[in-house]
Amino acid sequence: MRESILTIPISEIMEDNCTCPICKMRDMLEQRTVEYIMGAAMMEPDVRIETNKLGFCSEHFTMMRACKNRLSLALMLQTHLQTLNEEIFSGKRLFEPKNAKKKKLSEINTSCFVCSKVDWGMERLLKTFFECYKDASFKEQLRNCKYICLPHYDLLLSEAPNHLKKDELELFTGDIKNLAGEYAKALYDDVSHYCSMYDYRNTGADADWGTSRDSIERAIKFLTSRDEL
Repeated sequence: MRESILTIPISEIMEDNCTCPICKMRDMLEQRTVEYIMGAAMMEPDVRIETNKLGFCSEHFTMMRACKNRLSLALMLQTHLQTLNEEIFSGKRLFEPKNAKKKKLSEINTSCFVCSKVDWGMERLLKTFFECYKDASFKEQLRNCKYICLPHYDLLLSEAPNHLKKDELELFTGDIKNLAGEYAKALYDDVSHYCSMYDYRNTGADADWGTSRDSIERAIKFLTSRDEL
C-alpha cells in the first residue's frame, strides 16, 4: 500500500497485530486533543469560546484531571461556569424565547469540546481506513488484529456501506465479524474458567487460572471499548 500523509496514522495503528484499531484511533485523537487543550491552546480566545459553550463530558474531565497542569483546567472551568451562570441562571432577557434557557441547558449537558474534535477526526480517519481496506496487504493486517470491540463492530457495520462496494463490503463484513465473534467466544471461555476457579474443588497452590485472571477487565473493554476507570 502506498503511504501518504493521510494513511500514515492508519498504518502506525495497524502495526504489530494491534488490538481494536478503532479504539486506538479514538484514543490517539483523545490524547492529542486533551494535550492540546491543556497546553497553550487554553489561552487562545477562539478555543475558550468553544470550551465555554460546550464544556466537557465526564470521561474527558477525568483525562484532563490526570494532566499535571491543573491551573489550565481551573481557568477553563472558571469561564465555563461564568458562561453557565449568564446563560442558564440569570434572569430572562428581553425578547428571549420562553424555552431558550431550557434548550441551552440541554445542549450544555450533552456537549463536550473533546468529543466534538474526536468525532470530527474519526470521520476523516474512518474514510481513510475504508480506502486502505481496498488494498490486499491492509486486508491482511486487519485480519491479524486481535479483535474488534463490540461498539466499534457496530460502528463499522453501520459505516461500511457508505464507503465500500458490494464485493468489498461482503469481505469486510466477514472479516470484522470473525474478529469480534471469535474474541467474544474466547472471552466467554476465560470468564467461565474464572468463575469455575471459585469452586472449592479448584482451589489450592497448584490451581490453574490459565488466561482468565484479567478476563473481567478484558470483557469490559470488549463490551464498552473503554478500560475500567
